[in-house]
Amino acid sequence: MLEAQAHQRLKTLLRQEGSTWPHHLTVSRLVGRSLRRRDTTLLQLPPSSGERWWLGVLVPLCLNPGATALVLTLAQRKRLLQLELPRLKQHGLRLPCWQGIAQSPGDQLWILDTNELVTVYQQDRLGDRQLLIPNVERLSQRLRHSLAIQINNSDWERLRQAHPELDQIILEFHERLSRQLFQESTRNDDCVRLQGGASQALRDLLRLVGPCPPPWSALLATDPVQWAEWAELDHRLLQWTWQLRPLEPLQFLNGLLNTRPILMLTESGKCSRIELELSQAQVTVGVTATLREQELKEPLPLYAPHRQPLPNTEIYAQHLLEQSRRLILGRTGLAIVLIDDQQLRRQLTSALAAEFGQRVVEESTTPESNGVISARWDWWLRHHDQLPAPEQLIVALLPLASLTSPLTASRVERLKRLGEDWFRTMLLPEALCILPAAIAPLRRAGGRLAILDGRLRGRPWGDQVLQQLEPWMPLKRLLPD
Repeated sequence: MLEAQAHQRLKTLLRQEGSTWPHHLTVSRLVGRSLRRRDTTLLQLPPSSGERWWLGVLVPLCLNPGATALVLTLAQRKRLLQLELPRLKQHGLRLPCWQGIAQSPGDQLWILDTNELVTVYQQDRLGDRQLLIPNVERLSQRLRHSLAIQINNSDWERLRQAHPELDQIILEFHERLSRQLFQESTRNDDCVRLQGGASQALRDLLRLVGPCPPPWSALLATDPVQWAEWAELDHRLLQWTWQLRPLEPLQFLNGLLNTRPILMLTESGKCSRIELELSQAQVTVGVTATLREQELKEPLPLYAPHRQPLPNTEIYAQHLLEQSRRLILGRTGLAIVLIDDQQLRRQLTSALAAEFGQRVVEESTTPESNGVISARWDWWLRHHDQLPAPEQLIVALLPLASLTSPLTASRVERLKRLGEDWFRTMLLPEALCILPAAIAPLRRAGGRLAILDGRLRGRPWGDQVLQQLEPWMPLKRLLPD
C-alpha cells in the first residue's frame, strides 16, 4: 500500500537527517491513505508545527504525483522549489512538478496558486485531480483576493473610448459619484461602501449598450447581493478605486471543492469556522484527524489583568500606552504589538517611539535585537517566519474584524438577512482560528503573551478565547528582570 511504502521511505530519510518532530510518520500515513482512497480529509496539525509537515506530505506524493494538484502561496512555492525538492533529491527521492495553467501532459504534481486554481477551474481543466490545500483556514481569504475586481481611472477612460456615444453620461456619472464618496469619507485615504442605486444604475446602463471591455464585463457578471463593493479613496490625487470582492467565495465557486477529493491541512487547531465554511460549500469531510501538541512542556505565561477598559472607551488609548510601556521596559528581546486599527496603531507606535526611540518600528522585518514591531495580525501571520523568535507578544486588540471594513460590514448584513447570529457565526470563530497560529512562534521561544483588550475579561465570549490559548498560566503582575 501507498501508506506502507511512504512510511518506510520517510523513516529511512528521518533516520539519516535525525529529525525529531513526532508527527512526521503520522502525517505521511494519513496523506498516503487519502491519496490512495481519494477521499476528503481534514488534517488538523499542532499550531506550533511550523510547516514541518512538508516531508510527511511530499514523500507520499513522490510515489503518486500525477493525481494531485497542490495549492500553494508564493512563499510556500518558493520553499518547495528551493528547499524541499533539493532536500528530497539528496535522499534519492524525485518529485516531478508542473507549473502554470496549462494542464500537465504527464504524470506530474500540478502546482497552482489560488489565481491559477480559479482560472483552471473556470476553464474546466482541473479534471478529477485531488486538491491538496495547506493552511486551508486561509483559503477563503486567498480566493476572495483571486476573484477580486478592481476598477480605476484608466478603466473609466477605456469604457468611454469603447462607447463614445455615452462619453458625457459616463463622465458626469463618475464626477457625481466621486463628489459623493469624498463627502462621505471621514478621514484621509478612507474606504467608503458603494451602496444604494448608484452602482446598479451604471450596471443597467452598460447592459443596454452592448459589450464592454474588462473589467467592466466582469462587473456586469456580478450579483450585488453576493459581492461587497467599496471605494478606496486617494485624497492626494482626488481619485478613487472601485473594489469588489465576493462575500463567500467557497459558495460562489460552487463545485470547486464538492465535486472532487480534497486533502486539507490546517495549523489553527480545531477551528469551527473551517467546518462551517466547508459545510456551507456542501463539502462532506470523510476523515478528520487531529494531531496533539506533544512538545509543549510549559504553559504559556499570560498577562491579562481583570478590569481593563474596553476598546470603545476614551481612556483605552492611554491604557494601551501605559501597559505597553511597562511590558517593553527593560526587555532585551523582540516584542510584537498586534493591533488592526490603523489609526490607533499609528498613534501607539508614535508614542512608543517617543519613549524608546528607533527600536520601535511598524511592520518591519529588520528590527533591532530588542526591537518593538507594531503590526496587523495578517502581517504577523505572513511574516513571522522571517523574524527572530519574539520574547513577548502584546495583543492590543483581539483579531475581531471591524464593522468599519466594507467587506466585513457586507458579510454581516448578509448574515442578518439570513437571520443568523453574525458575531458567533462569523466574527468570533474567525478570530479564534487566527490565535493558535499567531502565538505558535511565542510558544516555541518560551515567551510571554499579554492581552490588553478589556473584552477578554469583560465579555462572556472571552472564555472561548482563553480556551483557545490553552495551556496557559496567569501572570498576576509584572516583575522586573
